[in-house]
Amino acid sequence: MAPARILGVLLLLFCCFSLTTSKESRLFLGREDPEVSNQYITTEEAVKTLKSPLTTVFFPIIYILVFVVGLPANGMAIWVFLFRTKKKHPSSIYMANLALADLLFVVWLPLKISYHINGNDWTYGEPLCKVLTSFFYANMYCSVLFITCLSVQRYWVVAHPLSMQRKNNKIAIGVCVGVWIFIWLTTTPLYLYDHTVKLKDPNVTTCHDVSIIKDPNYPFGSIELQFYYFIFMGLVVFLVPCLVTIVAYILLLRTLGGNKEDDTASKKRHKVVVLIIVVLVTFLVCFIPSNIMLVLHYSLVKDGIGGNSYSFYISTLCLSSLNSILDPFIYYFVSEDFRNHVKNTLLCRSSRTVERMRVSFSSMKYSKKNKAYISESGTTQTSTL
Repeated sequence: MAPARILGVLLLLFCCFSLTTSKESRLFLGREDPEVSNQYITTEEAVKTLKSPLTTVFFPIIYILVFVVGLPANGMAIWVFLFRTKKKHPSSIYMANLALADLLFVVWLPLKISYHINGNDWTYGEPLCKVLTSFFYANMYCSVLFITCLSVQRYWVVAHPLSMQRKNNKIAIGVCVGVWIFIWLTTTPLYLYDHTVKLKDPNVTTCHDVSIIKDPNYPFGSIELQFYYFIFMGLVVFLVPCLVTIVAYILLLRTLGGNKEDDTASKKRHKVVVLIIVVLVTFLVCFIPSNIMLVLHYSLVKDGIGGNSYSFYISTLCLSSLNSILDPFIYYFVSEDFRNHVKNTLLCRSSRTVERMRVSFSSMKYSKKNKAYISESGTTQTSTL
């Protein structure tokens, strides 16, 4: 798959730059300047990383890519789910909420892009830094939860094809509301402490990049809230849904595997395999590395230990934003209706025109010999669909 190869190259480049900029300690720890109040001093290695091409060149490139592709792609997805999809299904409800989560994150990316291009200097104040940080993590965990819901729903549809559609829609809406409330509550701790730090050298104000250690003999006291928060999010909000997703797809493959001689089941199985590959790439690139490094990073900071992992840690967080590009591929492979609606929207076909075309071709028979549709009167028409 071309997208997977591109993402693989990006991941390799990030690893190379992370290794070249992280030969020594890369934990961004700061202490207050004894000469100037409300100003902080960090390590020489941290200063080099803040000035490195990794954070001032490659990060903006990735975020610009996510913004340029993610904004129209997810905007189109929401448009299709709201105004083009007449029959709402649980899958479309989950996908619409997933697209909304991505869109709410992408619209804040210009601030992130400006921050890195300006040499990691945040000029928009503490409140906006908190908002950007909360939307960043909210998008990550919203995506994980909605992909899990979508995976379970795909299994349920195959295992229980005769279940009541209306009842399932109500359940899906209730689950989505529950996910949004849960994410809103779990991102609240991010507003309880400051994320901006005014550094003496370089003369910049960082946003969610430097951890202030007030007592070098007891570093855990300075980052206790952050430590417990990210341990909970990584081990509970990420790991549990990840395991549920894996189990759902295993059960789905086993269910479809029982009808190997059925052509319809074979096609469904192929679609499921493609979907699993897309979801797997999303988890491997966006979610698994970032959550592992989040837990590892704050575990090291808790003990005041410097290591060579910080550049890779912030690189994985940057890569996690690529889920806003990968998620539309999930919509594409899950729903044939979504693919048709996108095509008709891009061709500027109204819903009424599409319906007339559908009725017109449904009254014709397809001739394999002529490779065309033949009406009852014998008139031959070529399909433009």
